[in-house]
Amino acid sequence: MASLQEVKAKINGVKKTQQITRAMNMVAASKLRGAQSAMEAFRPYAEKFSEVLGNIAGKAGDDVSPLLISREEVKNVHIVLLTSDRGLCGGFNTHLIETAESFMKEKVNAGMDVSFTNFGKKGRDWCRREKFTIADEYLNVVGAKFGFNIASTSAQKLIDGFLNGDYDEVHIVFSRFLGMANQPPVVQQLLPIPTLGEESGEAEAGQSGEEQSYMAEHICEPSPEELLNTMLPRNVYVQVYNALLETSTSEHASRMRAMDNATKACDDMIDNLTLAYNKARQAEITMELMDIVGGAEALRG
Repeated sequence: MASLQEVKAKINGVKKTQQITRAMNMVAASKLRGAQSAMEAFRPYAEKFSEVLGNIAGKAGDDVSPLLISREEVKNVHIVLLTSDRGLCGGFNTHLIETAESFMKEKVNAGMDVSFTNFGKKGRDWCRREKFTIADEYLNVVGAKFGFNIASTSAQKLIDGFLNGDYDEVHIVFSRFLGMANQPPVVQQLLPIPTLGEESGEAEAGQSGEEQSYMAEHICEPSPEELLNTMLPRNVYVQVYNALLETSTSEHASRMRAMDNATKACDDMIDNLTLAYNKARQAEITMELMDIVGGAEALRG
């Protein structure tokens, strides 16, 4: 059995760890409020922006912009992987990497070449360990304060790669924030940009007549072709920025939950160690009493 001093040192060590986890929980909660506010303010704009452009593109035809044209043969697939730069956030990064790996294997098994753009050290380090092709990397973005320029710069490189023929498809893997306990990894196609018909085709396949979703009419000035050539690249910027906001919010929520669980685990460890301390103390007292009684009996004899 451990001595009293060893058990007491362990209790003090766990209490200090608990102070750290509690402080990290409070920091994550503070950052979460700001990130969640920014995400909730931008999400409706991103969804409506994509919906309106998808509607116009679906009626104007795929040939109005090269960003809408799917390649006849897909050979090169590019994946934008969003992860955090730091750990201590539970299985947040693991789930994102597993989703990207599963999607990548699906493409590789189909005979395609896959390359990556990484946001965050965790995804970058995983790609390096597995010796995957990394086209670009951005560190200290997810989970920190960033502007729209980060999304526009990275998205423009993706667009240039698609137009130049370096990529036949571009997909982004990020974490969608649905609640404090629900941040599922999502794979979303960025390029070629899906039209409204492609996005809702599966949902409408089982519908008929009045049950089909309504596609609004839009009056475009200038022409739909000129409008789409200007706005479609911006749609890619918007979707990348929205994915960064969603992932940042999810990271803070995951870290807050992980630190809360760690704090509770420290409470359980302190209770168990306190019980062990009391048992060791009781055993020591019992031994001292036995020595006293034994000495008294020896003197009496």
